[in-house]
Amino acid sequence: MDQLIQFFVTVLSLGGVYGLLALGLATVFGLLGFLNFAHGDLMTVCGYTVFFLLVAGTPFPLAAMLGILMAGVAALLMERIAFRPLRGRSPMTLLITTFAISLALHVIFQIFISPKAQPIPVPAYLSGYITFGEVFVAKAQIYAIIAALLAVVGLNLFVNYTQMGNSLKAASDDFDVARSVGIRADRMIALAFFVSGILAGIAAIIWISQRGSVTPTMGLTPMIKALIAVIIGGLSNPRGALYGGMLLGLLEAMALYLLPSNLVLYRDAIVLLVLIMFLVWRPNGIIATNPEPAR
Repeated sequence: MDQLIQFFVTVLSLGGVYGLLALGLATVFGLLGFLNFAHGDLMTVCGYTVFFLLVAGTPFPLAAMLGILMAGVAALLMERIAFRPLRGRSPMTLLITTFAISLALHVIFQIFISPKAQPIPVPAYLSGYITFGEVFVAKAQIYAIIAALLAVVGLNLFVNYTQMGNSLKAASDDFDVARSVGIRADRMIALAFFVSGILAGIAAIIWISQRGSVTPTMGLTPMIKALIAVIIGGLSNPRGALYGGMLLGLLEAMALYLLPSNLVLYRDAIVLLVLIMFLVWRPNGIIATNPEPAR
């Protein structure tokens, strides 16, 4: 029973991070029809913002909130500077642009900050363990689950119960019809990028609380995992992206608990094998939709 509780905590904490990033990817894909491979670098932007704010003496909670906000602002700048001038071009052009942005950010971080990991002191209330009988659960895992749940609930309330959220949902469902009834394209696309940045920032705080450092490529690994999750769940459906993130967390947790110690390093290969199976048997994901890109 204790191992089962530990297992589900691991599934939820891993799936929460992947699900948050996958939600951000799906939000942008639903409007523009392309995957933003620079999405993971928004995590790094948040991480370095927190690092410099802590160096300046800012309390961790305030630094975390400002870091999340900065990730949203960085996503807005990405959309305004790089993607808006290319709107209407082929998805391949936009895809290549996202790779270029990601590589450029990596170089900027390495040259102007440091290629080495920068330690981020995690407060005591985020570090250490909580015991439930014989079960030892990291505090960071508990906070990861809570943050992921609050983010998903908050996004759901925003989309379903606010005017801007309803406009965003309408634009995601059918962009041309939404625009014909007066919904502004530029505003909705900018909103989608901002929301994706906020979700990436929340994922970054969870990631940092579990690892205690930031590197120029901090967002690369979780970005790849989120990409797998969103493909499994369904590229343009936020609900499917969340399912994909949780399924990916389940697969990784099963690999950690079931594989012998000398085979655990192959868990990523197992996850990729599952992705290939999904691409072969269900190429459109768990929840299949085919959005029209915004023009």
